[in-house]
Amino acid sequence: MPVGECRQDGNPRLTGPGVNLQWPPMASTAVQPLAADTFIVVPAYNEARVIRGVVAGLFACAPRVVVVDDGSRDATAAEARAAGATVIQHLINRGQGAALRTGMDYALAHGAQVIVTFDSDGQHDPADLPALVGPVAGGECDVTLGSRFLGEAVNMPWIRRLVLRGGIWFTRVVSGIKVTDTHNGLRAFSRRAAEVIEVHQDQMAHASEILDELARRGLRFREVAVKVRYSDYSLQKGQRSTGSVKIVLDFLFHKLWR
Repeated sequence: MPVGECRQDGNPRLTGPGVNLQWPPMASTAVQPLAADTFIVVPAYNEARVIRGVVAGLFACAPRVVVVDDGSRDATAAEARAAGATVIQHLINRGQGAALRTGMDYALAHGAQVIVTFDSDGQHDPADLPALVGPVAGGECDVTLGSRFLGEAVNMPWIRRLVLRGGIWFTRVVSGIKVTDTHNGLRAFSRRAAEVIEVHQDQMAHASEILDELARRGLRFREVAVKVRYSDYSLQKGQRSTGSVKIVLDFLFHKLWR
């Protein structure tokens, strides 16, 4: 298994056969490891190019990494296993919301007390995990939400920034919850929160649904400053800004008919 060295920016320097180096080498600084009952859930679809590096970076800080391969047509599952992750596979591509639900159910069934969701495309920084998990593990709140607008959004296109700002307004009006970032995949849930939050949206509207559930369930939440790093690869793989209309319609349809 490749060896990951968790550095202050969270970018692993990897060694081992077949490893695809995703980040430039930088000076290393140790990051406090997470507790053994903390599970990192990584939904992944056709991420064979980067998933091994992402998983190795997580293992440098976290003991339990679960990759949900959402019907990939490439070697995502094999690469994740090679990095040491527990891999659950969907036979067909169901969507990120469905993959998160599968991963969270697995974590709960295997004794997780804290569950973190983490994107598979290399945008998130594992060095943010201790600050994200700390308030939940310490009982200060039920959920923490990563916010790139409180932290850093490196190389974010202006159109993406504009769409996300619109999402903040939409969430405040429709769900009555005040946040500074809406569709950030970096979150931490207490066991209780993960048990009561209902995620029915299989596709990308799950992110709005989770925020709606925080308000509906009266869960205590806190935003935490995190870094999101946009690359040519992650922008190519990520949700298109034009897809925001579908997300809104999917979310509203479910909310009205729930």
